[in-house]
Amino acid sequence: MEQGLELNRYLKQLEQLVNIDCGSHSPEGIAQVANLLTPLFEELGFAVTRHQFDDKAGPCLEITNKPGATEYDVMLCGHMDTVFPEGTVASRPMTTDAKKAYGPGVSDMKSGILSAWYALSSLSETERERLSIVITLNCDEEIGSVYSRNWLEGIARKSRQVLVCEAARACGNLIRSRKGNAKYELEFHGVASHAGSALAEGVSAIYELAQWSLAIKEMVNLETGTTLNVGVIEGGVAVNVVPEYAKAIVDLRFWDTDEADVIHQRLQKMAETPFEKGARVRVNRLAFKPSMRPTSDTQSLIALVSDEADKLGLSYGWEDAGGGSDGNFTAAIGTPTLDGFGPLGAGFHSDKEYLILDSIEPRIILLANVLRRLSAS
Repeated sequence: MEQGLELNRYLKQLEQLVNIDCGSHSPEGIAQVANLLTPLFEELGFAVTRHQFDDKAGPCLEITNKPGATEYDVMLCGHMDTVFPEGTVASRPMTTDAKKAYGPGVSDMKSGILSAWYALSSLSETERERLSIVITLNCDEEIGSVYSRNWLEGIARKSRQVLVCEAARACGNLIRSRKGNAKYELEFHGVASHAGSALAEGVSAIYELAQWSLAIKEMVNLETGTTLNVGVIEGGVAVNVVPEYAKAIVDLRFWDTDEADVIHQRLQKMAETPFEKGARVRVNRLAFKPSMRPTSDTQSLIALVSDEADKLGLSYGWEDAGGGSDGNFTAAIGTPTLDGFGPLGAGFHSDKEYLILDSIEPRIILLANVLRRLSAS
């Protein structure tokens, strides 16, 4: 960025993107974000294709400087949705102080998308022409990319490498690996009866849930990094009624996908033999992301990025993250994938989310220089 970043311009553009309610279940809001981004990329001569994979979802954008290409040198990956409900922007729109910007999705990941555009803008036409580039902006990353996963994986199979533009960590770290994760809904069915006069005739769904919770706790393996958490429970209608229904939502995180498969089979097997006689259990896996692990080709890409970061004098490291991204999918199908190419931020998924202002320009320059290296290779 030879003339330096116009920070005020950047922040005005960012404010437009942040100040739209665009949770994963707000397709109209995601469409508004897509409408703002489309002409920006078209200004650079990129072709923008809008995909509508489901009526319940917003659009996804496929953006490329090489329409019809059978192979891409690099895939830049991002998402337009947030975790926040309708009305969030009205209660806390984007604000800034001397050091940070705040707001729903400011770093997860509106700034990453905008910074990718700035990085591409800073390349010369010749540099862009030497690269076959595709940018994928999906609508549902925050709910596991349930509608866009096949599309993302298909493009990643045609790409030599993937750079995910999620935020870098507040300490400066980029991300070389991410845990896989799965979400389970466990439904417990019993038999209702009066807790005073007919307790023995009832089958408590809550007792069944409680015993499953303890069994799930025993599946945690901190040494291998496989963790489970019974995070949400519900059940029962009154204190004097044996509950006939209960439900639990369980979070599973793992490095070893095989170990996750073993746990999945164990949960299915447990459902066949409930603890409480007469109880019934249904196991429903709501979402699944395989782990993102570096390969030898990924290590070469890490070396290239590290070299460019060192030239800029950036403070950084390579982090193994517990949370997932779309990079989990692209890495699992074998395409070298690195993450964290957005500016620095933290507080994701909360009202404390923030973006570090003085990290914006250096991280745009880093991404641009990485793209230049790739164009020369």
